[in-house]
Amino acid sequence: MPEDVWSEQDTTPSAVEEAFRRLLFERHAADAAYAPARVLNLVVVVDREWRGEIANRLERVGRYHASRTILCTVEPGRTTMDARVSMEYADDPAPGAPAVMHEGAELRIGPQHLRALDTVVDPILVQGLITMVWSPHGHDEAVDSLLRLSHVVLLDSVEELDVRAALGRVEQLAQRVYIVDLAWLRSTPWRERVCATFDPPQWRGELRRISGVTVRHRPESLSSAALFCGWLASRLGWRADALTYVRDHHEGRLRARHGAVAVRLEPNEQQHVPGLAGVTIETASGMSISLDRGPGGLSARRVDPKGREWRWTVLGASRGETGILGEGVRQALLRDPTYRPALDAAAAMVA
Repeated sequence: MPEDVWSEQDTTPSAVEEAFRRLLFERHAADAAYAPARVLNLVVVVDREWRGEIANRLERVGRYHASRTILCTVEPGRTTMDARVSMEYADDPAPGAPAVMHEGAELRIGPQHLRALDTVVDPILVQGLITMVWSPHGHDEAVDSLLRLSHVVLLDSVEELDVRAALGRVEQLAQRVYIVDLAWLRSTPWRERVCATFDPPQWRGELRRISGVTVRHRPESLSSAALFCGWLASRLGWRADALTYVRDHHEGRLRARHGAVAVRLEPNEQQHVPGLAGVTIETASGMSISLDRGPGGLSARRVDPKGREWRWTVLGASRGETGILGEGVRQALLRDPTYRPALDAAAAMVA
């Protein structure tokens, strides 16, 4: 897409804000059909050396591009701020049709800017819009600084090696802003298929008889497995207790109204993408349902109390890593009431 560009070395936030206004004025003067998108601010804080990877991921979010994206690249040793402002728009829009423009700014900053990043970003935000913050390389001090300006924090709890600390940090943030967790979004197809399995009237009663849950996950995605079990616990009224680490997996029992539910979270070394590899749910009556990641979707297997077995494939059940970030941006405009109870239960299980 064509774009208008402004850049300056050793600049200031006020100069960046002025550049946005001037580029908008010039483009609108050239063609009144152009208008800026006004839905969402996205502030991204990244290490300079990984800037290209994050920029590529942002380009692939498709129609979920933020209205104004502010990319803050942190460069060790830098003491001043350089900036590049761009305004992208469709080339040769249809006659009489509005043409939407998306705005972006890249700010090259140093580590000393992070603790006061709110003073840098504040003048550049479009006022009156929802603001989402994403810091994929850590930089908690930058996120903390931006909380007063933010409505949403985008994060991925699987990126932290210490799952207990990661979920504790998320719980702290959730007290101040709405959280969009990519680890949670990756489990959406699994949660949807489990709901669909127990939705027919003849199977709904089995929900009260669940006796065991096994979640297979990529070794680094324990938080995704815990959040999935936390979702089941919070929706079905189970009391979440701490699981025990045994050899290479976590296991324990959660207390339900009908008795104990055996829970097992086990790593799957063959899983090559973040998230879940498989789920098995068993009931006291002898029914079981298994979902496993497979080519083109999820491989499903159900055994009824009489021992009869069915197998099928749920096609297109995952967005994949390419689409997960776009879904995360979209979630900034939505509210999922099931995440916070699932988070609290998951944190209790890995405590």
